[in-house]
Amino acid sequence: MAANLPLKIGVLGSGAGSNMQSILDAIIAGTLNAEIRLVLSDVPDAKILDRARRHGIPCRWLDCAPFKTKLDGEAEQRCIGWLREADVDTVVLAGFMRIVKPALLAAFPWRVLNIHPALLPAFPGVHGWTQALDYGAKVAGCTVHFVDAGTDTGPVIIQKAVPVLEDDTPESLHERIQVQEHLAFPEALRLLADGRLTVEGRRVKIAPAG
Repeated sequence: MAANLPLKIGVLGSGAGSNMQSILDAIIAGTLNAEIRLVLSDVPDAKILDRARRHGIPCRWLDCAPFKTKLDGEAEQRCIGWLREADVDTVVLAGFMRIVKPALLAAFPWRVLNIHPALLPAFPGVHGWTQALDYGAKVAGCTVHFVDAGTDTGPVIIQKAVPVLEDDTPESLHERIQVQEHLAFPEALRLLADGRLTVEGRRVKIAPAG
């Protein structure tokens, strides 16, 4: 993709959509060359859909039944079809609480990005901030990575660290991690939009600016 063309983003989310909002804020501010073409949620009353509607972004509920924890089968094919109809070229998982499967990854090779609230490969899976706190880690953080067929195992693009304080609760640590998430996701997409990311094996190489 030519670096001067905007990313055409499709967002998949399950919750409040604060990471989508950070991406949208960067687009509005002119610091991210992209547009959000479609927002899909597996939760019919998710706040991420309300955010999309307020900004005039097309959005839909994606019924993933009968599966509880993954995007598969007919739902996966509907998802791919809707993303293609919206002319999406980059898929962002913004708090999407399902495992995506090979068909979606094959439809958008090395164009599916996720953000995880831990410094991968440490603490994959759910509630990474709580895992870090329970383990006694001194540093937590977030990771933006390309998605592969594993769970939180794809090549790392950006990580941002957060110190774990002596009096931290899961809620206070998560709140500070989210501040960094809202910086990291637009930053990673900016690198992608500028044509500066290449994947070689398990490593993401970032070309110098300019």
